[in-house]
Amino acid sequence: MPFGRSPLKVNEVFGVSNSVLKDSYVDRGALDGKLKRLLKRRSHLALKGASKSGKSWLRQTLMPDAIVVQCRLNKTVLDIYREALGELGIRLEVNSVASSSFTGTVEATAEVGVTLLAKVMGKLGYQATTGDVTTTEPVSRDVNDLRFIADLILESGRRLVIEDFHYLSRDERQKFAFDLKALWDFGVFVVVIGVWSDSNYLLHLNPDLTARIREESIVWSKADLEKIFTSGGAALGLDFSEEVRARAVEDAYGNAGILQRLIADLLDEVGVEEQAPGTIRVDDLSALEHAELFYADELNSVYQTFANRVSAGIRNRQNATGIYAHALAVALDASDDDLIQGVSIDRIFAQARAREPRIIKGNLRTALGRIESMQVDEAGRGLVLSYAEERVRVVDRQVLLYRKYRTVKWPWEEMIQEAEQLGEAFTDA
Repeated sequence: MPFGRSPLKVNEVFGVSNSVLKDSYVDRGALDGKLKRLLKRRSHLALKGASKSGKSWLRQTLMPDAIVVQCRLNKTVLDIYREALGELGIRLEVNSVASSSFTGTVEATAEVGVTLLAKVMGKLGYQATTGDVTTTEPVSRDVNDLRFIADLILESGRRLVIEDFHYLSRDERQKFAFDLKALWDFGVFVVVIGVWSDSNYLLHLNPDLTARIREESIVWSKADLEKIFTSGGAALGLDFSEEVRARAVEDAYGNAGILQRLIADLLDEVGVEEQAPGTIRVDDLSALEHAELFYADELNSVYQTFANRVSAGIRNRQNATGIYAHALAVALDASDDDLIQGVSIDRIFAQARAREPRIIKGNLRTALGRIESMQVDEAGRGLVLSYAEERVRVVDRQVLLYRKYRTVKWPWEEMIQEAEQLGEAFTDA
């Protein structure tokens, strides 16, 4: 380590963090340079990748001053615009919505918002006071189209980023996909980040986005994941054995966030807290196993909460307990690769019907369509499985690690027995 500098701590190099840990940040597949070039083009950009795959670190690295809107279940497109303008010190109040247009007012709620609003209104030929304006003396203007919002974003000079796009309902996703065409026309180029498996998903939602949006996948190869060991290890003076690297990478399921957490826990297990003056060999597989078991045990409360929340939602639906329980039992029994790529409704139906002949495909489809809303909390967080394009996919890959090492059973089989004892009719979902 350089003379006079304090040694780096492990938590400054490895672990899951809301800010970028530069010493273990890896430009996987030279994606950073590619995205830098794409961000200079007059085009929207869609980034797809699993939860904890490094999407936020990538965004912070390439777009540190972006206007970031975080999606949650039940959030609407109007909520996106409200939050985006809120980041600019402007409050959007919508009075009415009709088809694709809305009316309402905007108010400057901070000094930066006053200046921004005055500039845009001046360009449009409106008068605005630029003195001391507070929320009690707002500068307001009627809003009747998307152009005014686009002008405010353009004037800010900042990029609009929509994170966790998959949390929006399909209807809201489609609405925003159509707005993306209008925003492109106005010169506002948006970055949409989320979890989906289909290629060019936003083009499916709105074919008019052809040539107006570029999709890129955030995918980690085993070689890229191993670079996390190499880069972070060099910063801390650590030499990880090939066996430790291989096992940790396998149990990370192609996910950088999971791997970061496993490495941090492994170093806790072997007693490494900070940068070493020499080189420390890290080759204890039993310590890695303890780290994995500790991680899985910690996740137990997360996924039992998920299971209990879903179970409660299922029991509130008369004559549908068995449908949901069989569907979840089949989906969560699928292989890791199948859950990552998506388990089709046809496969779920075939296996669920083999277990319970009374299940009807139409009812199963309805049940799967409600799975997402049953998983999340009051704030719309906690999505583990998604259902889109008639496939169930894992959104949170930590569940794959959890089910490999868990000691607590899922409640689905118990619910199936309960439905059988009650003589469930399987007529409603």
